[in-house]
Formats: sequence, structure tokens, C-alpha cells
Amino acid sequence: MEKKQKKPYRIAIVGRPNVGKSTLFNTLTRTRKALVEKAPGVTRDRVYEVADIEGRKVTLIDTGGLVPGDEDVFAREIFKQAEQALQEADLILFVVDGKSGVTAVDEELAAYLHKLEKPVIVVVNKLDGPRYDHVLPDFYALGFDKVVGISAKHQRNLDDLKALIAEYLPEETEEEEIPEEDIVKLAILGRPNVGKSSLVNRLLGEERMIVSEIPGTTRDSVDTLLELPDGRKYLLIDTAGIRRRPRIKERAEKFSVDKSFEALRRADIALMVLTAEEGITDQDQKILSQIDKHHKGCLILVNKWDLLDGKREEGNILLEQIRYGARFVPWAPILTISAKTGRRVKEILPLVDEIYRQYSTRVPTWVVNKALEEITRDHSIYTSAGKRLKFYYGTQVDVRPPTFVIFSNYPDEIPKSFERYLRNRLREMLGFDKSPVKIIFRERERKK
Repeated sequence: MEKKQKKPYRIAIVGRPNVGKSTLFNTLTRTRKALVEKAPGVTRDRVYEVADIEGRKVTLIDTGGLVPGDEDVFAREIFKQAEQALQEADLILFVVDGKSGVTAVDEELAAYLHKLEKPVIVVVNKLDGPRYDHVLPDFYALGFDKVVGISAKHQRNLDDLKALIAEYLPEETEEEEIPEEDIVKLAILGRPNVGKSSLVNRLLGEERMIVSEIPGTTRDSVDTLLELPDGRKYLLIDTAGIRRRPRIKERAEKFSVDKSFEALRRADIALMVLTAEEGITDQDQKILSQIDKHHKGCLILVNKWDLLDGKREEGNILLEQIRYGARFVPWAPILTISAKTGRRVKEILPLVDEIYRQYSTRVPTWVVNKALEEITRDHSIYTSAGKRLKFYYGTQVDVRPPTFVIFSNYPDEIPKSFERYLRNRLREMLGFDKSPVKIIFRERERKK
């Protein structure tokens, strides 16, 4: 029987903008998952990651910088996100800037946190050396008993912080965590403002991500676990919108693009979101080429299909254009949806299940060789130097993606056109119509 780990204790990291919350989050989790830049508002969604605190697993939640009463649309959404994080949290790390001292915003946040009646540790950040420690007593004025001075950037006094956190951790938790291998990992990809976050919200049934009509709202790659009543489990990775590099002026946005492709590398299946307004663009094709390059499962979702209600012929033409534009990922099904109205969203996960089933399938060697013999029997294939190619046998060596090794007399000289043909025919004959396959050609060992 497989051993399952306990569900981690949840700790929310909160504070006003630019006090070092994301730096602390990244340091404690040993990741670069949260964006770090001196511009206020860089962290807009709440970001989850597991950390080790004195040998025990906890879930840290990084939130956007809070400014109570700020009327800016993003500030209101950030505050809403942080409120949800605080409701989920068992413990709160209230991060303040030791070099700035206690500010009016800190005092407002402290008053708000007191109302929650949850344990709070005041983390006085940016105390880069002992000469700054004299400011610590000032922060007891915020009304919390636990105050610790650190430097997240220089990793100073982090052991003291961990020791304080450990005082609140239960010895045992009752709930169990889902083993990672049982979870289908989905990367949600697409250009900015195609409705990725709206789609995640519709799937989850809760407003976990910030949804806005302004491109660039989701800057972090945010992981969300979705567990259905029947036990199926999915990890949704909602990524920052991918745009052409020349248009990326802020370093934070460039980092988000890099993280979007990092999310793809982590995923089993990519949900590629397009829109009925724009169809498939050159940039969409570049993203699809990355999906092809990494041999990932793919489901193409054409969002905002409600805009084409009553325009059947126009819709059919658009679908033909999308299928042609996505011809190099022929295994990717296309589903028309509306994240706004919920139209056909319920069909997404059943399709994902079928893609994942194929993506995880292993085929017996005799079946592989029967298909290989049939595919190559009526073809005389030659190298560029005029040498005839022979294909001796093949076998499947891996899944996710299904990977086949095929032995040939000239494995390095197989024409790309025939390689594509062989790959597509194997998919067709072996039951991988909704999954990519990877082929590795090797030379058969010569008899001595």
C-alpha cells in the first residue's frame, strides 16, 4: 500500500507592498516561484508552495502587497485575494520593513489582522546586520506578542523565524495529501487576455485568480489543486500570458514568459487557450511549437465562442483555419467553449482524461512491430546519399510521452518528412490519436 503524506499546515505571508514578502517566500520554499521586483504590485495572485520547517511540511501562501482603502482596481483585487488567503491560513506572517519603521499602512493592516483572531508573527525584514536590530521594539506597538527580525535577502536569522513557526505546528494532522503521481498536471497557456484565469475560475468554482480585462493581470504561475468528488485530481497551472519578447519591456514580464514555458515543462497536458475573436495567431503557433517540441499532450480551447452564436458558417470557417494553423500538433483535439457562460466547460476534463489515458499507455512490443512492418512494407526510403533505409524492429521504452525506440541501418539519415509520416501512422495504428508520440532512432548492433 502506498504511503501518503499529511496535508500541510497553511501559512499566509502578508504585508504592504515592497516589504520583501516574495523574497521571504522564495527563500523559505527554496524556489523562484514568486516574482521579485521593486515595482509595487508585482505579486498579484496568491501563490502556494510547500516548505520544510524543522522537518515538517507546511504550505506557504504568498500574497500581493496590501494597501487598505486603495481604490485602484488591482489593489482592490489584491486585497480580495489576500483576504481569501488569510481565511485559509492557520498562521499569518505579517512582514514589515525594518528600515522604514512602523507606517500608517502597517497599523491599518495590524488592526485588520487582530480582527481575524488568528496567530500572527511580525516579521521585521531588511535588518541586514546587528546594527539594525535596535528598531525591533518599535514593532511591538502593532500589538502582537511574536516579533522576529530577519533579512530574507541575506538569509539572516531565518532559523529564529523557523523556530517561532515551529511552535505553532501541530505534531500530527488528520487529513492526507494526494500522492503527486495520481495528479494530472495541466499547464494553461495562451496569449494575454484570452481568458485563462476565467477558465480556471470556472473549473474551480471559486475566484482564486485575479480576473481582469487588462492584459498581464496574472504575472505568477499559480498552481491550484482540483479534486473531484469521484477522486480524480488535477493540478492547474495558470500562467502569465505569453507575448512576443520584443513587447516585453518589464523584467517581471520577461520572467513570467520564462515561467510559462517552465510550467509547460512541468505539465503532462497543455490547455492552449485561443479566442473566437482572433482565431489562431503567429504567436499561438509559436506556443504550439513548444508543446510539440516537448511532446506534451494538448487540448486546444477556443474561448469566447458565445460571440459567434447564430453565426454557424463563420464558426466552421474559423475552426478550419485553427485546425490548419495547428496542423503540426494533429493529436490536439479542439473544443469551443465560453469561460464566461460556462458553455462546454464540463467537457474539458473528460477530454483531458482521455488524452492522459493515451499519454500514459504502454503498447506490447509485438503490436509495435506489427504496425512498423505494415507502415514500412510498401515504402522504399532512401537517405540523401541514395542508401536504402531499413527498419528492423521497435519497442516502447517509456510513457508520458509514449516513447518508442526504432532500430535502423542509418538512424541519423532518416528524412524528416518520413519521420513525421511514421510518427503520425504509429499514432493512428496504436491508438494515440489524442496523444503525441516520441520516436528515437538507433542503429542496430552489428554482428561480430
